[in-house]
Amino acid sequence: MLVTSDGPLCRAHDLVMLDLDGVVYVGGRAVPGAPEHLAAAREAGAAVAFITNNASRPPETVAAHLTELGVPAAAEDVVTSAQAAARVLVERFGAGARVALLGGPGLEAALAEAGVVAVDVDDESAVALVTGYGPEVLWREVMRAAVRVRDGLPWVASNTDLSIPTDYGVAPGHGVLVETIARFAEAEPVVAGKPARPLLDETVRRMDAQRPLMVGDRLDTDIEGAEALGLPSLLVLTGVSGLAEVVGAPEGSRPSYLAPDLAGLLVEHRAPERLEDGAALGGWHASVHDGHLVVAGAGTDDDWWRVVAAAAWSAADRDGSVPGCAGLLPGRATG
Repeated sequence: MLVTSDGPLCRAHDLVMLDLDGVVYVGGRAVPGAPEHLAAAREAGAAVAFITNNASRPPETVAAHLTELGVPAAAEDVVTSAQAAARVLVERFGAGARVALLGGPGLEAALAEAGVVAVDVDDESAVALVTGYGPEVLWREVMRAAVRVRDGLPWVASNTDLSIPTDYGVAPGHGVLVETIARFAEAEPVVAGKPARPLLDETVRRMDAQRPLMVGDRLDTDIEGAEALGLPSLLVLTGVSGLAEVVGAPEGSRPSYLAPDLAGLLVEHRAPERLEDGAALGGWHASVHDGHLVVAGAGTDDDWWRVVAAAAWSAADRDGSVPGCAGLLPGRATG
């Protein structure tokens, strides 16, 4: 359930780990207000790390893009699933290990940074295979990699994201390739990206954080990953998660905090009061009647989202089914 913070989140945590797409930017544009909110969080003393499952771009490229959007960033502020995959390889096979590479420049750069020697997928000296998103990867290389995994070569995948945003719409992500190889080879990779733990572990290690907070827009990667590590998380509603996703969030994918946008970093969060018939906070009262959510009262939009989430999750845990939310409008009472 949602919890009460010890002051504004940007002061309660020494590191804010931010997912990128849907949190800081959407495509080529900054999320409205994100640059200002992050500047204020930094001014309040919070360290910021930008983390991404995208393994195709090196940190320097990501940092340059963020800076262009009004969010100043250096390469050391960015941690990618490629870097997490490289760490997994070093821990398992040691620095200097020869690893077959199937991916893009970001993955190649991460291997070099970690002291791993990237070789072609045909190189018999490889002790493992590592894969990541790479639009220039050739099908013959995919086939050869799949055969080698089937024959027993250990495999590390940067992430399992099934889709990626592009200028021409949502397109297949690296997870589609992972599923293809796994199905053919009847083998599963060690995964570095969210919701698996290596990416978050690598971020905490690099930033030497003691009280990190994960911020994301996806329940199934950002929030689930934080929950798996026992880390607090903030779900923002500027990306893929909306009312239906919040209401239907299963155990293990529910955030510690909830806010419409990154302004939620700058305020203290209060947990809704759990009542026998629902939840209440800041003038709002949410309950479930005949399987549907009902909201009464008035207050801020932030508190509206929190009482709706709390009432929905309590009802789902109690009754075993997700309550309906048709007709609900954020910030408004029903009826």
